[in-house]
Amino acid sequence: MKLAASCLQQTRLFCRSNCRWRRIPARGACRLHNAIAPHTKDAGPAFAIRKASSRYLHPMSASTGVQRPDPRAFAISSHPHSAGEATQVHSLLQSFVGEVLAKYWDRTPTAVTIMGLMQSLLGGSSPIYFDHLAFRTFAVPSLGIDSIGSMFTDFGYTKMDMLSFPGKKLIAYWYAPPQEHEHLPRVFISELRVDELSPEAQKVIHSYTDGQRGQVGKYAALCAASGILPWQPPTAQDHDTLLKESEYAAWTLVNGYNLNHAAVSVHRLQGLTNGIEGLNDDLLTRGFAMNEEGGILKVSPDVGLVQSSTVADQIPFKFDKGREGMVAGSYLEFAQRAVLAQYKHLQAHEIREYHRRDGFEVGNADKIFESTRAACSKPSAQPMAGYGKDLQMNGETGQFESAKA
Repeated sequence: MKLAASCLQQTRLFCRSNCRWRRIPARGACRLHNAIAPHTKDAGPAFAIRKASSRYLHPMSASTGVQRPDPRAFAISSHPHSAGEATQVHSLLQSFVGEVLAKYWDRTPTAVTIMGLMQSLLGGSSPIYFDHLAFRTFAVPSLGIDSIGSMFTDFGYTKMDMLSFPGKKLIAYWYAPPQEHEHLPRVFISELRVDELSPEAQKVIHSYTDGQRGQVGKYAALCAASGILPWQPPTAQDHDTLLKESEYAAWTLVNGYNLNHAAVSVHRLQGLTNGIEGLNDDLLTRGFAMNEEGGILKVSPDVGLVQSSTVADQIPFKFDKGREGMVAGSYLEFAQRAVLAQYKHLQAHEIREYHRRDGFEVGNADKIFESTRAACSKPSAQPMAGYGKDLQMNGETGQFESAKA
């Protein structure tokens, strides 16, 4: 028995499990995996959350009492639409995103709990796909958007439209996955225009970034995958100084290149009858704190893109000189994209991701940014009332369920 790095045999059937974490069974259609599904034209995007093995469970969390799944239990589907298309580059990208998500699960207990709830509500019948992944950066030499974005363009992503947020002193670009791998998630990367801040705030930021010039940008992807800050731990005073002027700046100083949020692709959830609005209502009923800036639902002018998000979790942070405190961490977003008018005639099984409204909307994103600001003034999002604290995984079915059920 040993671990497989990837599916090696070309076949009409491809694995829907994450090769990286599955043991090779004695037999199977691809000779590597138990969980297989017939190849179809719309097999769905990669990075799909699948059922988790009960083998990968953390001990009970000391802070919430929730038995949380190990990040490896959320398998990431890495296979493209047809066998034989997988390349070494694609495998590297899969591994990178897998490590980034592993750190995200560790830092975002609310997201883990919601994933468990959605799997329970959907009866395990639908994988949970990502619409996009988001990062934050400082616009200083060798850092900024391109420091992490260049890695995605190297993997075939295309840098798309720029979005500007003058009130927040931010700009952002989103990256589209390569056409041959349109099933991959989009990437959204923003940067703070540091030179537009007050002299005091600029001085704080440059005191951490200038000494790393030329190095941090070079290894930005490594920082994102490892969860390590690209500069020395800041002082609590410096964090609080930035927080008074720019919550984005304070967040980036203590979180670095850690994933800011992952967005669930709601329109791809099979069996969800009331869409994103019904999902939001369910989460609110169960006690989750949602970002209410501009309303729970953030709707684009063309109504083709509808988004919502949780309030970011508060996480412990060890500042310089050993001082500890709570800071805003990451959050979970939900995105629902409508089918474009010219493709309304298609049957449900014919609709692919490129048939839907693409890109991002400034008005929506401006409100989504507030998810971390809300964490500074509200208690950290808590597990579902009457559900989260006794949430456990059924070892036979792989489903999350209440131990009291």
